[in-house]
Amino acid sequence: MSKVLSTHILDATTGNPAAGVHVQLCGPDGSPISQAHTDSDGRVAELAPDGLTPGTYRLIFDTGTYFESIGKQTFYPEVTVTFRIDDTSRGYHVPLLLSPFAYSTYRGS
Repeated sequence: MSKVLSTHILDATTGNPAAGVHVQLCGPDGSPISQAHTDSDGRVAELAPDGLTPGTYRLIFDTGTYFESIGKQTFYPEVTVTFRIDDTSRGYHVPLLLSPFAYSTYRGS
């Protein structure tokens, strides 16, 4: 089982953390495993407290509701990041850099 799965969202238009964003983790079979909202620092410290086995997972970020809450329109009402867990001896961090018309992600540490 993997050690930790965390995420962090930074709103690139303001330079601030994106607080209150709903994040859902879905497993290899597509079913939801867990969900959370980012904290005031734009983070979810742990999305898989029971660990993850090898496979392909998805993080689904409800970016539309976030942008609506701060009075901005967005082209991306939802961002889905699909990633693969192979090495379960390490933790995984999946950050999201977000703006209304672009986003990027990478495997963090």
